[in-house]
Amino acid sequence: MPVLAVPRQGIRSTAAMALPTIVRSPTWMSEAVANIDKRSLARWRNAIIVAFGLGGITVAAWGPRLPAVKAELGVDTATIGLLLACVTVGSICGLVASTPVLHWVGSRRAVTGALLVVAVAMAMMGLSVMAASVPLVTVAFVIVGFGIGLLDVLINVEGSAVERAAGRTLMPLLHASWSVGAAVGAGIGAACAALGVTPSAQFIGEAALIVVLALVMAPSILPGARSEGETSEQTRWQKVVQWARGWLDWRLLLIGLVMLGVELGEGSANNWLTLAVHADHGQTAAVAALFLTAFAIGEATARIFGGPIVDRIGRVAAIRYTTAIGVVGVVLFIFGGNPWLILVGTLLWAVGVSMGFPLGMSAAAESGPNPAARVSVVASIGYFANLAGPPAIGLLAESAGLLNSLWLVVLLMVAAFAAAGALRPRNSRRVGAK
Repeated sequence: MPVLAVPRQGIRSTAAMALPTIVRSPTWMSEAVANIDKRSLARWRNAIIVAFGLGGITVAAWGPRLPAVKAELGVDTATIGLLLACVTVGSICGLVASTPVLHWVGSRRAVTGALLVVAVAMAMMGLSVMAASVPLVTVAFVIVGFGIGLLDVLINVEGSAVERAAGRTLMPLLHASWSVGAAVGAGIGAACAALGVTPSAQFIGEAALIVVLALVMAPSILPGARSEGETSEQTRWQKVVQWARGWLDWRLLLIGLVMLGVELGEGSANNWLTLAVHADHGQTAAVAALFLTAFAIGEATARIFGGPIVDRIGRVAAIRYTTAIGVVGVVLFIFGGNPWLILVGTLLWAVGVSMGFPLGMSAAAESGPNPAARVSVVASIGYFANLAGPPAIGLLAESAGLLNSLWLVVLLMVAAFAAAGALRPRNSRRVGAK
């Protein structure tokens, strides 16, 4: 994601994925957070790690089962694309609702509530597929999108708070948990397909798992809203104006272009890779689901071990290398007739989309004054690409074919490669700057 605030080393994440809420100045510090002991801090951190993981499992839940869902509903590829667009609509609503919900009920109840919304939507999705009701499946996708959008922002707010309370960098670990969760979710889908478990039973079972883990982890989340103090120097209107001006900043837009390319690549893989392997490359549904598992593992591995490499070669080079690798991977995936060649393409594709979102977020934050407003611009672009891109791929696939529609991913990843220079730190010298 995933997406959003994710972002994610990740994310999606992520997410993830990364709205103004998660990058506010750390002027807040409630008494509960300031006086937290190490044991409570560890429980809080672990609870948020679990929440990130559950987010990853959720976003990977339906991707491996799309061939079976498509067959059970008796719909075409374009309809599947429209159903995925419903996730986008719901997620945008979740983004809008996240801050009011956070201030209304506090972090503990908000995160727990978001997970319960996701669980209810997953159960509804399972029952709707069982009933072969496209309208009910549509509603379920909207609700699950709302829950994911809401959860993504909230857990990034929590992750930022945990990091500041701990006094050390933890966000990469948290976003890696999202990627690992996506790998686990894809693995569950592959196993269920291999064992002949219906999508309905899988979705309902995952809903039950989310409910149990949400209720178990909830007491470990500290109370409070993680909000800014009331001494902010700018009015809300001034912040909105600064955010709007960011959309006229050419450097931010180039950073956004990088994130557009990699997030479209990630979202397209999460939603269409399994169906492409099954329908276009002739593999069984169970084997096709394993390819998505491999993608998630590849992305998670790149994010876990990529930090030291970025420190060594710099953000610009890291984006250029990874996006170039990703372009090669998608091309291999499109043309590969041999399953092993397709697998290599899948893994290279995963590496190609692994670093753009987190590095783009860092570059945006230090690209000028008011990091929150600047980050929100590029995060909005990345999140839109991750969620709105896959439905666009589905609509294009209806006329051009699914594999041919992936050339759009190649095109935008080439654009990300070309725009990578925008991620160069402002204080770097021209000669030898990374």
